[in-house]
Amino acid sequence: MHPYGTNWLSLFRTRMTMADLALCADQDRWARQLKWTVNRTGFGARQYRDPRFDLVQELEEVGRLFSA
Repeated sequence: MHPYGTNWLSLFRTRMTMADLALCADQDRWARQLKWTVNRTGFGARQYRDPRFDLVQELEEVGRLFSA
């Protein structure tokens, strides 16, 4: 690949990442204030997760152990 093409591609990726972060900044900030985890899954796409659901799964597993 031509060296100028590599620089252009790197610049393009950087600008796309900056645009993605700017596009989702408000929602990401709100989720982090709630102590949620935020995973980028694509341009403008996010996966938000409330860690309290981990506790619900653990309690369900304990309940199954004691009801058996």
